[in-house]
Amino acid sequence: MPAGTDATERSARRAPARKRTASPASRPPGQDTVGRIPVLDVRPLVDCGRLPARAVVGETFTVTATVFREGHDAVSANVVLRDPRGRPGPWTPMRELAPGTDRWGAEVTPTREGRWTYAVEAWSDPVATWRHTAGIKVPAGIDVELVLAEGAEIHERAAAGVPKKHGRAAVLDAVDALRDTGRPPSARLAAALAPQVDEALARHPLRELVSSSAPLPLRVERRRALFGSWYEMFPRSEGAVVDPAGQHPPVSGTLRTAAERLPAVAAMGFDVVYLPPIHPVGRTFRKGPNNSLSAGPHDVGSPWAIGSPDGGHDAVAPELGTIEDFDRFVARAAELRLEVALDFALQCSPDHPWVTEHPEWFHRRPDGSIAHAENPPKKYQDIYPIDFDRDMDGLVKETCRILRFWTGHGVRIFRVDNPHTKPVVFWQRVIADVNGTDPDVIFLAEAFTRPAMMHTLAKIGFQQSYTYFTWRNTKDELTEYLTELSGEAAGWMRPNLFVNTPDILHAYLQHGGRPAFEARAVLAATLSPTWGVYAGFELCENTPVREGSEEYLDSEKYQLRPRDWAAAEASGNSLAPLITRLNRLRRRHPALQELRNLRFHHADNDAVIVYSKRSRIPDPDGEGTTSGTGTDTVVVVVNLDPHHTREATVSLNLAELGPAPEQGRAGGSFAVRDELTGETYHWGRQNYVRLGPGRSHVLSLRPSSSIGGSPN
Repeated sequence: MPAGTDATERSARRAPARKRTASPASRPPGQDTVGRIPVLDVRPLVDCGRLPARAVVGETFTVTATVFREGHDAVSANVVLRDPRGRPGPWTPMRELAPGTDRWGAEVTPTREGRWTYAVEAWSDPVATWRHTAGIKVPAGIDVELVLAEGAEIHERAAAGVPKKHGRAAVLDAVDALRDTGRPPSARLAAALAPQVDEALARHPLRELVSSSAPLPLRVERRRALFGSWYEMFPRSEGAVVDPAGQHPPVSGTLRTAAERLPAVAAMGFDVVYLPPIHPVGRTFRKGPNNSLSAGPHDVGSPWAIGSPDGGHDAVAPELGTIEDFDRFVARAAELRLEVALDFALQCSPDHPWVTEHPEWFHRRPDGSIAHAENPPKKYQDIYPIDFDRDMDGLVKETCRILRFWTGHGVRIFRVDNPHTKPVVFWQRVIADVNGTDPDVIFLAEAFTRPAMMHTLAKIGFQQSYTYFTWRNTKDELTEYLTELSGEAAGWMRPNLFVNTPDILHAYLQHGGRPAFEARAVLAATLSPTWGVYAGFELCENTPVREGSEEYLDSEKYQLRPRDWAAAEASGNSLAPLITRLNRLRRRHPALQELRNLRFHHADNDAVIVYSKRSRIPDPDGEGTTSGTGTDTVVVVVNLDPHHTREATVSLNLAELGPAPEQGRAGGSFAVRDELTGETYHWGRQNYVRLGPGRSHVLSLRPSSSIGGSPN
């Protein structure tokens, strides 16, 4: 190179203008087409791209596509993630997920809330094509000078697109080496394959025949939409006074007495306190204890029978207090870093003001009466369902008004009761309206119904969904169902795994005793980033109204149920310590704050289930996360048998566990710490476990040199 000639001058003198993609030729109207480089089947894909995929801030997910081209020339691909302002994110190269499949993928991470888009670009990769050819022909002495000359021309074109500060000089040095006939061919080829050339072209590749998929929508929401621990409580039971002998009328708890329970809820590590309806309860056909049809003068009825002369969905039941008492409850919760979720049940008691003010909202039978709600075999004589087809616009308007009334009082989360009994399009309009002005508001769909309906409700806007988790208790059931929820469905549906609800006391809990409660708590808290507990679970309440029923005896849905929390804690029988440990380790471990990272492993006992979660340790400013760098990995082993001790050999897929178990891959061991007991062990690819009834290991991986312990 002549003295005084630098890399910039060489580039300006020798490199032609960088080749760009030409506009596609005109095509007949309506003719389907693929790009010059086909890009097909981009995922995640929700309703053919008409509805957005879902993520939360900081959540990493995988975009995949099928990419190929004619002949043998190499192709490459990348993801273009655009933020709500339309700005492209960092360069995200894709890789072929398995050789020969033409299926490519890359991980992307949105960094702020809003409406994003993502697309896949595919392109001819002349550098990769040349490297493959040169790697065969040059060592074999075939067309050596021609191949090296072609390489020089390709790298010269590539250098034009590499900024000076990102390694243009290294690429131009490779051009000079390829043209230097005074050097051996092998050395000229090696210069073009140098690491610094790789690095420069990886950041700024030579892309030709660029073809892009259509942009797909992505809705990015706040982290609470994905991660959180819920606690359900009836305010009227907290602080209630009930005379066991029945000599004195019961006294309802209030929002003020319920607020006294909040410090204990916060101490257990919960993030959300969820309240069933707090509105006036109707008197007509009011239910008595255990869902009886005859209520006494002091029976409180079901809070889901909403409405009385005292008001409807925007009123507080007088026995609970006033709207000012509710505001104080919300403020106290906020002091304890708890969010308040409020039940929204779009139905009425026969005494609701709507029945007379909006008769068009109810279906009347030929005799003029309104049929009560039913969910066979259950009957709800105290509830009128809504007829949505006579005035949907009016119902949408009124629903949005009510929801905004409560958001004005600090509620940012709504658990929607039975959304599957209302038109899907109704919820789509309501959620779009509310989230259009308040994108941080979260809606949880309480829909235990057909899969198509559950998935569709999630797709059209519900940020979270109840699931079939309470009915999935065997190893095969859990593995199959959670694989579904954490797989492709995670692009639109976020499960909230409640271990129990006022409606669901599964036979597993009825007959499994405390070990069953322990196992279900560990499963729910570690399988999903969001889980929930209905009050009384920590006391192992498990008596059904009758054998074969999932209803609780003396259900809190129909009567006051005060609990002696202090006595339970003093006796040592409460599960609160376990729940507290679970919620604390969920906050410590980023891996447990994700859904899509769930992987199952093998155990040779059908009663023992094994799974792992792995994620990158996020920025210390993230919500509820730990600081530092590297990978966080958690392995969970649960004995699903609540009656017997079980032994098993656990076979780990070490590739799913990240970099920590390197010694295990070499036949050695790596250190793990049980987050429930504090014990440490050394594990490898094959591991013996022995767990008592319903007991679990929640193991965090650590570098072997950092902690000691004995083999397990």
